[in-house]
Amino acid sequence: MEPILEVESLSMDFGGLRALNRLDLKINEGEIVALIGPNGSGKTTFFNCITGIYNPTEGNVLISPPGKKRERINGLKPNQVTEKGMARTFQNIRLFPNMTVLENVMIGRHCRISSGVIGSILRSKATVGEEKKAVEDSYGVLEKFGLSGYVNDFAKNLPYGAQRRLEIARAMATEPFLILLDEPAAGMNPQETKDLVQLITRIRDIEGISILLIEHDMRLVMSLSDLIYVMDYGKKIAEGTPDEIRRNPVVIKAYLGEEAHAET
Repeated sequence: MEPILEVESLSMDFGGLRALNRLDLKINEGEIVALIGPNGSGKTTFFNCITGIYNPTEGNVLISPPGKKRERINGLKPNQVTEKGMARTFQNIRLFPNMTVLENVMIGRHCRISSGVIGSILRSKATVGEEKKAVEDSYGVLEKFGLSGYVNDFAKNLPYGAQRRLEIARAMATEPFLILLDEPAAGMNPQETKDLVQLITRIRDIEGISILLIEHDMRLVMSLSDLIYVMDYGKKIAEGTPDEIRRNPVVIKAYLGEEAHAET
């Protein structure tokens, strides 16, 4: 069986700086995979390269969505990558603060709506029906994520943990086969983190969506992940199960170095 995401020898240069150096990574259907490493190791740059924000200098990003042919997506724009079935969240929450919770999720549904500008202007029966379904589907997503009680609230007025869930809900509204979470537990209290673990598990086990996450909370990573990749200075330095990574001396050294030299 082909992996649903395969990254081959991915490199990214910014002028004379090589931020990623020949990175390889695979994700199989139904897996939760973590990408960890010290601050500045290139994790978010990697996310940006495979989701179309950056066009990598070298390498291949290949996807094999369930039931579809393998495809190279290098050079596609972020909205095109989303349409292919890869959705993401960001380290810093990027909601539309002055839009309602429902409207935020409906924006995620936009890539699955076929009505164009002309249809929206003419308000054809098909367009009206599609818009009604988008509202119903978006509300259904909010119910799954425990956010239906906030449906008409502005996103900026939600508690922090609920804002994090809303960003994941918006990504889920795009109907992805793979969702990428960039430090989803950042800033959360212990109860919010516990709820997040349950949410991520449900996304995989009930919704059938694979997950790639960047995270510094090692307790969360070790409890959730099927496989862990470790980066340092733009390179992959290790991969393995949580038990293998926990005992890997190269990984231990990299994190001890981070603790000794971290600037933030």
